[in-house]
Amino acid sequence: MNELDVLLKGLNLGAFKEHYQNIANLSEKNGESMESFLLELCQLEHNKRHEAKINRLIKNAKIPTDKYLCDFEFKVIPGLSLSTVNRLATGVFMDKAENILIFGNPGTGKTHLSIALAREWCLTGRKVKFYQAYELVQDLLIAKRNLEMGKLIKRLNQYDILIIDDISYVPFDRKETDVLFNLMSSRYENKSMLITSNTVFSNWDAIFKDKMTTAAAIDRVVHHSTILELNAGSYRAAKAERVKNNIKVDVSEDNKLESVTENI
Repeated sequence: MNELDVLLKGLNLGAFKEHYQNIANLSEKNGESMESFLLELCQLEHNKRHEAKINRLIKNAKIPTDKYLCDFEFKVIPGLSLSTVNRLATGVFMDKAENILIFGNPGTGKTHLSIALAREWCLTGRKVKFYQAYELVQDLLIAKRNLEMGKLIKRLNQYDILIIDDISYVPFDRKETDVLFNLMSSRYENKSMLITSNTVFSNWDAIFKDKMTTAAAIDRVVHHSTILELNAGSYRAAKAERVKNNIKVDVSEDNKLESVTENI
């Protein structure tokens, strides 16, 4: 390794180190200026670092699976505005610490949509954290038991948006809803949240156990929020039914073939 390579490695200029020789040769061959040579190297270095940053953001977001907005079937969700979702995908709402609430029956795509939006926000450089509600509550309870809940909430509040998926899926007891409420309160008008729920607000007292806490929780998440309602039948159930029907058709065709063969 020559002295220039050593210096570039020490300065963490990986793209410079990888490409400078080839670009120098091409620049000399084409009679390009030193400024053009440096500009091309800087662009390569910038692109490499940007890609590495995006990969880190996606990894740290803990997105459970690959879902994309382009794969979401908007046409099967009556009243869901594509333009609204595209506006939310820019992440600009986070600058005002606004929230997103996604309601819908099981299987309507709430988790798909939240994951797809999370990926879009990572691509814009936002810090995102995805949690299943029960996992978040367990982390908060462990931190509380270790007298470190304030430290955990402070760390979570470093994320531009916290995604809490399926808040109504697991029945929490009072000590669990208390830590969840404390987290929500800490993010109110400070950082954004995306919450998905199978249960409408009128039934949230089943989550937060008493009317006062329920009203306070709703107030904190609804104020400055966009609500998306996925009013449709289960997409997963419909897809399973289509697969089932296709299998029936295939079996029927096989039976016809067997019958023809026997007749021959």
